[in-house]
Amino acid sequence: MEEENNPIEYFEGKPKNVFRYKNFTLAFLGALVSNLGNILYNFAVSFFILKLTDNNAFIQGAYLATGGIVYVLFTLFGGVISDRFHKGKIMYICDYLKGGVIIGFTLLLIFVFKDATAQVVVLFILAVITNIIAAIFAPAAASLMPHIVPGQSIQQAQSYYSAMQSSLSILGVVLAGILYSVLPINTFFIIVGACYILSGVSEMFIRYNHQKKEEKLTINVVFSDIGDGFKYLVRLKPIFYILGAILFVNFFFSPISSNFLPYFIEADIAPSDYLFKSFMEPEMWQSIFSVAMGIGMIVMALILSTKKTAERIIKPLRISIVVFVALAILLTTSYVLFANNVVNVNALLITDVVIILLMGASLALINIPMTSKVMTTVDKEKLGKVSSVIDIGSQGLIPFATFLAGLVISGLGPMWLLIISTTGLALACTVILVNKQIGKL
Repeated sequence: MEEENNPIEYFEGKPKNVFRYKNFTLAFLGALVSNLGNILYNFAVSFFILKLTDNNAFIQGAYLATGGIVYVLFTLFGGVISDRFHKGKIMYICDYLKGGVIIGFTLLLIFVFKDATAQVVVLFILAVITNIIAAIFAPAAASLMPHIVPGQSIQQAQSYYSAMQSSLSILGVVLAGILYSVLPINTFFIIVGACYILSGVSEMFIRYNHQKKEEKLTINVVFSDIGDGFKYLVRLKPIFYILGAILFVNFFFSPISSNFLPYFIEADIAPSDYLFKSFMEPEMWQSIFSVAMGIGMIVMALILSTKKTAERIIKPLRISIVVFVALAILLTTSYVLFANNVVNVNALLITDVVIILLMGASLALINIPMTSKVMTTVDKEKLGKVSSVIDIGSQGLIPFATFLAGLVISGLGPMWLLIISTTGLALACTVILVNKQIGKL
C-alpha cells in the first residue's frame, strides 16, 4: 500500500482509490470504530434518559441541549488547536480520553450513584465532558483529509466516509437495539468506551508533514485565530451564505430525529400492537428507521464515489433540497393522519420507512458535494479554524432546537412539533433555492 504524506492538489485522469493511501486507511478505520461508539452511545442514552425520567420529554430535550451548547462553545477552540498541532495526535488523545471518561463514569453508575435522579445528573455531567472532548476532536478530524488525500480524490474519500457512516447506521443501530435489549446499560456503556480506545490505537499511526507554528498559544492568539477564521469564511460568500441557511435548516430538522423519533417509539409504538411485536422490542424500530436512512445514503454515496470533485454543485444541490423538503412534508402528513386515526400504526411505520430511505439518498446528495466543495476551496492551513466556524454555523442552534422541541412535545404534543419543524424547514430551504450568492456554488 502506497503512502503519500504530501498528496498533490489535483492531477489529470481518474483518481486512484483512496485506500492506497496508508494515512487515509488508518483514519478511516479509526473513524469506523469511533462512529460505532457514537451510534451505540447516542442510541442508548436517549432511551435511558426517558426510562429514568418516566418519558419526560422536557428532561430529554434539556439533556440534548446541554451537550449541544457545550459542543458549540468549545468547538472554536478546537479549530484553533487543530491548525496548530498534529491532527492525528489530537484525534487519538481525544479518543483515549473519551473512552476513559465513559468507562470511569459508568463505574460510578455501577458502584456509587444508583438512584435514578443521581444517575440523570451523572449523565448530564458526562454529556458536558464528552462534548468538550468532541469539540476538540471534530475540527482536527474534519480538516485532516486534504493533508492525506489528493484534491481530486476528496469527493471519493468523503463518499467512502458517508457510505461507512451509513453502513454503521444500519449495522450499528441494529447492534445497538439488540445490545440494549439484552445487556445491562452499564455493560453497554463500557463497550462504548472500549470503541473509542480502539479508535485511538489506529489514529496513533497517522503521519503527514505537519508544520509546527512557533508562535506560543495564548488566549489572545486563540481569539485572534478564531476571528481570522471567521473573516476568511465571510470572504467566501457562497459558502458563508449557504452556511447561514443550513443553520436554520438544522434548527428545524434536528428535533425530528433527536426528539420526535425516540418519543414516538416510547409513547406511540411501545403500547400498541405494532408490526413484529411478537419477537421485536419497540426500540428496534429506531434501528429500522436508521437502516432505511443508511441504505439510501449508502447507495447514493457509492454512486458519488465514482465521480471526481465537481467545480459546480448548485444544480444537483437545489434539486436534492426540493426532494428533501417534499419528503419531510410527507413524513409529517403521515403522522398527522395517524394522530387523527386515519391510518393505523403499522401503515405509518411502513410509510415512514420508505420516506426515510429516500431522505437518506437526498441527504447524501446534499452533504457529500457540499463537504467536498469546502475542503477543496478552503486553504488547508486554515481549514481547522474554518471547520470549527462551519460547525458552529451549521449546528449552533441545534441545542436550542432540541430544548424547545422538548417543550413543544410536553405542551402541544409530537404532531405539532412535526408541523412546526416542517414549516420552518421549508422556509429555510427556500433561501437556498433563491439566493444569488449560493447560486455561484
